[in-house]
Amino acid sequence: MLEACFQDLVTWMAGRFGKGVYHAAALYRQVFRQGRLAPEELEQFSLSGDLAKRVKKEIRFRLPELADKVSEDGVTKMVFRLADGVRIESVIIPMATHFTLCVSTQAGCRMGCRFCRTGQMGFVRNLEAGEIVGQVLAAKTWLGYEIRNLVFMGMGEPLDNFDNFVKAVKVLEDQRGLNIAKGRMTVSTAGLVDGIYALAAEGLSPLKLAVSLNAPEDDLRSYLMPLNRRHRLRELIRALQAYPLPPKGHILIEYVLIEGVNDSREHADQLADLVRYLPAKVNLIACNPDPRGSFRPPPAKVLEAFRQTLVENGIFVRVRSSKGRGILAACGQLGRPAATAVC
Repeated sequence: MLEACFQDLVTWMAGRFGKGVYHAAALYRQVFRQGRLAPEELEQFSLSGDLAKRVKKEIRFRLPELADKVSEDGVTKMVFRLADGVRIESVIIPMATHFTLCVSTQAGCRMGCRFCRTGQMGFVRNLEAGEIVGQVLAAKTWLGYEIRNLVFMGMGEPLDNFDNFVKAVKVLEDQRGLNIAKGRMTVSTAGLVDGIYALAAEGLSPLKLAVSLNAPEDDLRSYLMPLNRRHRLRELIRALQAYPLPPKGHILIEYVLIEGVNDSREHADQLADLVRYLPAKVNLIACNPDPRGSFRPPPAKVLEAFRQTLVENGIFVRVRSSKGRGILAACGQLGRPAATAVC
């Protein structure tokens, strides 16, 4: 049920029960606004005999099980156990008047980025569209958070699970259900060029695009992000130049600063040269240390010097603060080994 766009439900209701938009809309609203399947309580079903009982018997409706929840400084990390026992993580980030939800699209990740805990845990499986939607629905309806923005920056590479990701976006934006506008969604990619072109072809603008860049030249980026061996920087920049944006839209360039690795003035100058002709804004993120890893964030004065060099080069840049480090909920920290055992 959670993977069904509205038209899918209409088609199913018509083919299976001879009912159409009237009944489908009532059921869709109840599921995606209240997070429950109870057609017997709907007025629209009350005059249709045993329809409610038959529908409830045949629809599979399951939200992911909340296996664990931890909080720090307003940030909440949720660990969900899926039907097959695999665990994924989502993060609720407090904003001034609402909440942003960081959503996972895969269990694990096959991109293998060295500074990312999820990348180092390896790939387990793609999430189904309903499992992606289920994270949002659980946060909104069961846990009561006013989720307004979505960032697909959790576990996994969204464009490596393209079909399920796109289907989930279409369900999430439907005004009859969760009603989260595409302009309030951001998809982050490690630079999967084929996926960027495919996303452009889907016509999902104004869905926002963020690119995890992290190095301004190929050798260093290939070391940090093995994907770069397949899609070199020149190829990636061409794809970003071709990506359709709404008026005044921009691409977010995410750059994780790692002490002694990619944080020199030379790196800043190279980064400025690389993004200068893109409609881009740069987010600088101090590396969030993994207790098991060797990468560390640079000193504050180094980060500020890097930022100032970009500003001097005419690049729009901001430093993104990291919350939730202590609960391993910040950028690059998500990921526990998938397990079927009880937490």
